[in-house]
Amino acid sequence: MISFLGSAPALGFAVFFGAAILSIPARADRIENQVAVFSALDKVTAHISKVEIPLNTTATFGALKITPRACYSRPPTDEPKTTTFVEIDETQLDGSEKRIFTGWMFAESPGIYGLEHPTYDVWLTHCDKPSRTIAEDNPNGSTVPPSDNPGQADAAGAPANGPPPADQIPADQDFRRRVRR
Repeated sequence: MISFLGSAPALGFAVFFGAAILSIPARADRIENQVAVFSALDKVTAHISKVEIPLNTTATFGALKITPRACYSRPPTDEPKTTTFVEIDETQLDGSEKRIFTGWMFAESPGIYGLEHPTYDVWLTHCDKPSRTIAEDNPNGSTVPPSDNPGQADAAGAPANGPPPADQIPADQDFRRRVRR
């Protein structure tokens, strides 16, 4: 019993120190991309197509009109998490359009969050053309665009953040995530 009382301060310090470590928010950056890349299956012909769609533009696949609104990924050093917010409309036989999907798709879970349609399946595979990095733990909630010269400091003297612009990435470097299937 005496040895238990003797270790109580050490135990209290360990609990306090452990709680302090757990209360520190994790830093996670996400990369905002300009292009969402989907795979689309036509179940009638059993043909899978790769569909690359710039944000806020609409592409047609069969009777579907696909419009991605946002596409985020993480740096290659972090756990993969590629997401897109997408709206999918179906053109009916009478020419009208019906919204059949609005929501987030996750590349790591294509079977859960993709579009399952009687004739077509659509799922996110990855995002392309990174434009800027968004620090999720930024207290201002503002975004940090990349500088024109990735290796130089900005006007305030702080080092530049974010990935280099797409036209400055060497051809031998591939920043896309490879997802195991």
